[in-house]
Amino acid sequence: MTALDGTSAADRIHRPWQDPALPVAERVDALLAEMTLEEKVGQLGSRWLGNTMGTDQADQVGEPGEGAEGTANVAPLQDLFAASGTVPFEEAVRHGLGHLTRVFGSAPVTAAEGAAEVARLQSEVVKHSRLGVPALVHEECLTGFTTYGATVYPAAIAWGATFDPDLVERMAAAIGRDMRAVGVHQGLSPVLDVVRDYRWGRVEETMGEDPYLVATLGAAYVRGLEGAGVIATLKHFAGYSASRAARNHGPVPMGRRELMDMILPPFEAAIVEGGARSVMNSYCDLDGVPAAADAWLLTDLLRDEWGFTGTVVSDYWAIPFLATMHRVAADAEEAGARALAAGVDVELPDTLGFGPHLTGRVRRGELPESLVDRAARRLLTQKVELGLLDPDWTPERSVAGAGAVDLDSPANRALAREVAERSIVLLDAGTTLPLLGEGRPEPRRVAVVGPCADDPRTFMGCYAFPNHVLPRHPGLGLGVAAPSLLDALRAELPGAEVVHEPGCEVRGDDRSGFAAALRAAREADVCVAVVGDLAGMFGLGTSGEGCDAEDLRLPGAQEDLLTELAATGTPVVVVVVSGRPYALGEVSRAAAALVQSFMPGEEGGAAVAGVLSGRVQPGGKLPVQIPRGPGGQPGTYLQPPLGTDSEGISNLDPTPLFPFGHGASYTSFTIDSLRIGDAEVPTDGEFTVSARVRNTGGRAGEEVVQLYLHDVVAQVTRPVLQLTGFARVPLEPGASAVVTFTVPADLTAFTGRDLRRVVEPGEVEVFVGASASDLPCRGRIRLTGPLRHVGVGRRLVTRVDVEPAPGSFAEQQGGTDAGQS
Repeated sequence: MTALDGTSAADRIHRPWQDPALPVAERVDALLAEMTLEEKVGQLGSRWLGNTMGTDQADQVGEPGEGAEGTANVAPLQDLFAASGTVPFEEAVRHGLGHLTRVFGSAPVTAAEGAAEVARLQSEVVKHSRLGVPALVHEECLTGFTTYGATVYPAAIAWGATFDPDLVERMAAAIGRDMRAVGVHQGLSPVLDVVRDYRWGRVEETMGEDPYLVATLGAAYVRGLEGAGVIATLKHFAGYSASRAARNHGPVPMGRRELMDMILPPFEAAIVEGGARSVMNSYCDLDGVPAAADAWLLTDLLRDEWGFTGTVVSDYWAIPFLATMHRVAADAEEAGARALAAGVDVELPDTLGFGPHLTGRVRRGELPESLVDRAARRLLTQKVELGLLDPDWTPERSVAGAGAVDLDSPANRALAREVAERSIVLLDAGTTLPLLGEGRPEPRRVAVVGPCADDPRTFMGCYAFPNHVLPRHPGLGLGVAAPSLLDALRAELPGAEVVHEPGCEVRGDDRSGFAAALRAAREADVCVAVVGDLAGMFGLGTSGEGCDAEDLRLPGAQEDLLTELAATGTPVVVVVVSGRPYALGEVSRAAAALVQSFMPGEEGGAAVAGVLSGRVQPGGKLPVQIPRGPGGQPGTYLQPPLGTDSEGISNLDPTPLFPFGHGASYTSFTIDSLRIGDAEVPTDGEFTVSARVRNTGGRAGEEVVQLYLHDVVAQVTRPVLQLTGFARVPLEPGASAVVTFTVPADLTAFTGRDLRRVVEPGEVEVFVGASASDLPCRGRIRLTGPLRHVGVGRRLVTRVDVEPAPGSFAEQQGGTDAGQS
């Protein structure tokens, strides 16, 4: 048999890089030695054939409000780069190609159509390059595989609300299996940015505002995706979420200490604990140095200190942005040289900065060839590990699983439902929830109002295919079954008459629908008002990339609608479906109950309806605070003393309406009986903290037991509280369990005055409870011995053990399970 590159099977097996019996490094060495400089440079680039937005696609887009939202770019300035044109594909792959960009994620194609296109493009890559090295195929997977007809899971901020790493890992594994079946090698997820300002549009893509929570869930996601054979890509490295005024791509005026202690820990954990094989640079500049050109960040820290051996891929067009946006390079060619020297290995989504000019720079002595070799070696290592250079690899075999894959299978949907249900946060049951049971009469007439009540797109993030790509194709619907909350409530409450009036749109100030909504509410026993966000891209939504907020008031006229609904006298249950936390201080005063659902995905309607009826026991916890007022400079719970309410210092009180970690239930829990192992622990040791959690109510439920620490006196200011462990514990009525945290002293480390990470001797306060403001168990330990400098190799995780309490109902029934950090 003759291969696409003209070689026979016998010839191919004699190429050392195609010999599976040889070590990976030896195969890569052999291939690099065979490659010309042009071929090595070719491996550093990519090609996005689906980027046609600036030309023919623009004609297919309707006006906003007519089924499409503007031109709907899916990457920053996509239309400008598309209009500028790139070289033909055959020319682009003449010396080889590193990546194929978003074959599935650029336009609506079926799994079979996408797989056929992957096979066709891979055949072209192999045929037109001398050595026939295939390309890696990458896709987005922030809320599931971003392609037409694939399951839309809840957004990442909802994963944070689950406090359930095992569930997140199972979800990522399912996403990875689907991607791998159709020939995808790399997923551009997870987002490990730690929220610093709720106004930032990409809060929905994060897992919250606490670095330990994000690290634990992020590492779990990485394990799931990598375990399915798909390379996980950590983004955005680093500081992106702390941009000035929460503006997308804005400068980040952050000191090194805050960066090291708040922003970087999730990335390190995902590499060390999760095994991530790729990192994507941030668009932002850190104290004036753009991440894509920061050798300290991409090489000194990431590789030399942390030991990362995978690839660094550029965020889309981040390399030419060094010239056009940051203006630290004269043009794209100089930007490419700067990025390569800093540590970027592969340019995405198209080759602009890493083009043939790099060859000329090397030959003129302006750029060391060793930098090209360094980057090419890293990418080729992954191609060998993925089997792309094995002698039996063919384009057709690489997509062989596409014929049998169901991208929205019943198993996927069940998993999406589980994530959605476990993410919903009951802020306050008030006097009205649950709608069924609890001795209340079943409502005869329910008014469901608000712009998010009958639009399932509001359940989906900006990288969900229905919101990300389908606005360009308004005739195709959503591509998946996604019942709205209105549909779900009608199924959930078969004995009630459920009427609907939207009242207003998510955006805009049109109040012409208020009168009908108010009339429906007056005539109902209870009103369910569903408000929040509609995700979009670059200003075409209220949440999402480039959809930043001026303040934290609900968008448009929604808060005014809620105010007038409350005045009807009918109990109003407010359900906020959003990608960021909104200020609900005024809303809470008049609401009969409050529920927060962070973009719960295609199964979100049934999940929220189940919580409202009482069929589903809510157990989600806030991964971000809910602010009281919309103005000021929003801040997270991770504050030193002067960042909290400082009576007599400032007239502004930053105390949230609902704190980090808060979440109510239809049962009740107590947390008590704190026990601390050794009161004195060496700075290189560990200590144990245990507490009992009891279900004191009449229903089964789950409580998230949370451990916080506080360094009493330190050489620099430290947070008043910081999450250091958690466990989600299911309990039957009357049951209790003992949760034991084994905390390495390493987790008390912080960046000292000399910018080295230290574990200091001294007192540490210990808190255990149900949220950052509900901490009934308090104690202290003392770290003894010398100050320790810690770095790579330090322990990053608190071990958690959950056992039935002696004599408890759970022990009598044979034990209990718990998700744990």
